[in-house]
Amino acid sequence: MTRMHRRRFLTIAAASAAVPAGLSHAATVTETAKWQGVALGAPAQMSLVGLTEVQAAPIVAAVTAELDRLEGIFSLYRDSELTQLNRDGVLSAPSADLLNVLELSDALNKASGGAFDPTVQPLWLAKGGQGDVTDAKARVGWDKVAFDANEVRFGAEGMALTLNGVAQGYVTDRVAAILRDAGLKDVLLDMGEVAALGHRADGAKWTAGVSTPAGDVVARVKLTDRALATSAPMATVLSGSDAHIFRPDGQEGALELASVSAPSAAVADGLSTALCLVDEATAHAMVAQFAGARIETTA
Repeated sequence: MTRMHRRRFLTIAAASAAVPAGLSHAATVTETAKWQGVALGAPAQMSLVGLTEVQAAPIVAAVTAELDRLEGIFSLYRDSELTQLNRDGVLSAPSADLLNVLELSDALNKASGGAFDPTVQPLWLAKGGQGDVTDAKARVGWDKVAFDANEVRFGAEGMALTLNGVAQGYVTDRVAAILRDAGLKDVLLDMGEVAALGHRADGAKWTAGVSTPAGDVVARVKLTDRALATSAPMATVLSGSDAHIFRPDGQEGALELASVSAPSAAVADGLSTALCLVDEATAHAMVAQFAGARIETTA
């Protein structure tokens, strides 16, 4: 699988140089604490406006610890709950975070008529030249995944999940919650999915630009206490002209780009992915099943 950060191409018009940018009403704007590191396998930055380095240190520590914890659940590149499940076909005592994402994935699968299917990981690899496509298709099927608080289990040999269509948004929601709990009122996060809390320093809503993989801005969306996710199937090409977002039968959808906003970044993330795979009638019915979600733009 491609690393999570390569699935999304977004321009954040409201933030100058931040990956999250935060502003505390209680602090002045004369100080800005900055952090640079790696999150979800990609370079990341954090700017906390109105805080000194000393004031920001516990917030930065909490965010980086949470990112590391969640990578230990969802990463496809380290020893995580997900890699253990994909290797063994069963995972005992899954974390609450993994169960939350699986439950959302199940809802998205049902709402999309099966088009959204996290079990496409073997087919993703085969389309990229790592295996036989016909054989991989036989190992795809969300109905073969069983999960509860005791275990997650695959119903066929050689199955594997990718949760990149939801997990990146879920991580964004978790980081936003940490910043909110730390007392930051006005926060803009861009971790591949965008989460906007409160307002900009001038009182206006945050503005996020939606852009194509080529960098052309096709829409600008006003956000407050809301998340935005954009999917572009051709943002990553697997081999030849195969898009990295496709249905469980390997077929691609008609859309080149889909952008969805919702109260939750995880929901926006999953819906933007699914939107690329369904027809127009299904798209509107699907999004309507998730409270507060709306389609912002498609192309």
